[in-house]
Amino acid sequence: MIETVSISLQGLGAFATYFGVSLGLLIAFVLIYVTITPYKEIQLIRENNTAAALSFTGALSGFVIPLGSAVAHSVSLADMLIWGLVAMCVQIVTYLCVKAVFPNLPADIPHNHVPKGIVLGAISVIIGYLNAMCMTY
Repeated sequence: MIETVSISLQGLGAFATYFGVSLGLLIAFVLIYVTITPYKEIQLIRENNTAAALSFTGALSGFVIPLGSAVAHSVSLADMLIWGLVAMCVQIVTYLCVKAVFPNLPADIPHNHVPKGIVLGAISVIIGYLNAMCMTY
């Protein structure tokens, strides 16, 4: 039993490294995402804006799903980092594409237009899932 635990704990360093880099990428994504959107998601969420909460959590999920795939399928930390950055770019482009289809989106989210928040969040998750599935090799 002790030997099994000891063997399992040998992977703790790799876990901590990948987890730390993943958290760093998540923080970077949040900082970039809240910078490119013209409204203040965190403030709107604190004000109980459902549209902002739905769109923001969809974007986070749409990023984390492929990031998890990158962690699971990478052959090295550098490989995971590259594919994590790809996931980040895909999610940012997704926001820009949805905004192009719904040009009033920057005004609609702050005005709590929930259907727009649902659509943006759902598309973010859908694209994130497709992105994750394409990261298998």
